[in-house]
Amino acid sequence: MSPGRVIVVGSVNADLVVRVESLPAPGETVTGGEFARHGGGKGANQAVAAARLGARVALIGAVGDDDLGEEALAELAREGVDVAGVLRLEGVATGVAAIVVDAAGENQIAVASGANAALPAAAVERALASSVDSVRLRRTNSTLEAGRTIVLLGHEVPDDVVLAAARAASRAGWPIVLNPAPARALPDDLVALAPLLTPNASEACAIAGERDPEAAAGALAARTGAPVVVTLGARGALLVDGGDARAIPAPAVEPVDTTGAGDAFNGALAAELAEGRPLEEAARFAVAAASESTRAPGARAGMPRR
Repeated sequence: MSPGRVIVVGSVNADLVVRVESLPAPGETVTGGEFARHGGGKGANQAVAAARLGARVALIGAVGDDDLGEEALAELAREGVDVAGVLRLEGVATGVAAIVVDAAGENQIAVASGANAALPAAAVERALASSVDSVRLRRTNSTLEAGRTIVLLGHEVPDDVVLAAARAASRAGWPIVLNPAPARALPDDLVALAPLLTPNASEACAIAGERDPEAAAGALAARTGAPVVVTLGARGALLVDGGDARAIPAPAVEPVDTTGAGDAFNGALAAELAEGRPLEEAARFAVAAASESTRAPGARAGMPRR
């Protein structure tokens, strides 16, 4: 199969990470930690994950006109991600995530959205329209494009941006993968576009108003009319498609840092779907990629390469 194209519309952050023996309780200070800074943001992480697996990846998003934004773009470019669609917004800070990771690899994350929250929907529409035009131009020139295009969306940018991107993808006939993280209500106009949803267990339950992840996945699939893949951490994932629920187990690993495992899953899933893999096969590959990603510190260090 030929590598396809993944267009990610989402966030770009700088991750400020402190590793400690145990996560602090409310009001508690934990000392003795080690500090590191990494590239982050769910959109950027997912773009890197897909690019490392051979997909042709373009990222649409925003950073500030600061050193963190410049560094983030340079790092993404080194990973082979096309960042022409990432705006640099004057007078706005690049998004920052403060992450605490314990000895077992579990984490707590607080995010200052910065430029991600200021991404204009109109700019996203223009960037996607440009992508459509470039595909038409290549086809006109009799150069057939390998694979297909998958549009991967996330909730670390505003709702109007997500909806604008989904509508543009739908008009182009491109499948939509929506990672609804952090969890929030899904607008009916977005649901009507039948995105493939990829929440984790808590996000699925919060969005669907259910206590059980399988019931939540079924409710979401019934609402969208499309498959749903719920990630379950070390237990793998649950795929619900047409009323059929299938468990996808994860390989056993010794996690160092679970930060970004969901992003590794989504990037790998999009890359495999763009390559033309069937959904269940793509999901199994993505679960393995997410598990592998937890074996190194930082959101991107453990993401596998092809």
